[in-house]
Amino acid sequence: MRCPGGSGGLPALAAVALLLLLLLPSPGLRRASAGGAAAPSELRVRVRLPDGQVTEESLQADSGADCISLELRKGDGTLLTLTADFKQEVKIFHALILGELERGQSQFQALCFVTRLHRNEIIPSESMAKLRQKNPRAVRQAEEVRALEHLSMDVAVNFSKGAQLSSHIYNVCSEAKEAIYTREEDVKFWLEKGVDGSMFEVLPQSADLPDLQRCRLCVDRWKPCICTYSLSIEWYPCMLKYCKSRDASGKVSSYKCGIRSCQKGYSFDYYVPQKQLCLWDEET
Repeated sequence: MRCPGGSGGLPALAAVALLLLLLLPSPGLRRASAGGAAAPSELRVRVRLPDGQVTEESLQADSGADCISLELRKGDGTLLTLTADFKQEVKIFHALILGELERGQSQFQALCFVTRLHRNEIIPSESMAKLRQKNPRAVRQAEEVRALEHLSMDVAVNFSKGAQLSSHIYNVCSEAKEAIYTREEDVKFWLEKGVDGSMFEVLPQSADLPDLQRCRLCVDRWKPCICTYSLSIEWYPCMLKYCKSRDASGKVSSYKCGIRSCQKGYSFDYYVPQKQLCLWDEET
């Protein structure tokens, strides 16, 4: 089964076995009781956006494929998806941005940013699949705000070959075939793992084009420039918590007893052939 993800809607998750996982008390998530129902195919969490609006995040996991997907819609209608492919050590950010029709854009614009997935960035897919809500109506806020990460996406990924890097690229980035970006340092890591280098193409940089400006400074909408796109994952289970217990003989053992939630923002810089593809990145 493929991991759910992408803007076309999240497919249903396969049935998950009844297993116990102690989780945080309210406002966190809790475990299912031994006699409870099977794990839900989808977990929905209400979160507050920076502008004060409340949105709903959808979290899904496929422990068999070892991947997770998180989807949320921002107040301006942008649909964000994060897919973590633990097997391939790849994470995929997908943004479906509503176009500005009055400014000559199409109905929507899709972007995909592909980066290396590091250990301990997010809880394992098996643990994610077991999460339950204690209070579904609660509006949750992350316990930890992680530092904003700036990434220079200086390499384009060929969509038709991207499945060799992660099979989820085909599903998640289908609307962003000409706008899939990654970093040279991540490419080096994947090449060492045996990934075919022909799927990558180095993008033009300021050293190649001396007149290349940041899009926010570029006056001509039809000139190439360096675009910046920022996104934030407002709430996600980033760590497992462990507690200790002592049996009758005095032996101490540890067990999973909760999760820690995080919020993290990302800022991506990448080349576009014309500023028209980056109208959000303008000086105000």
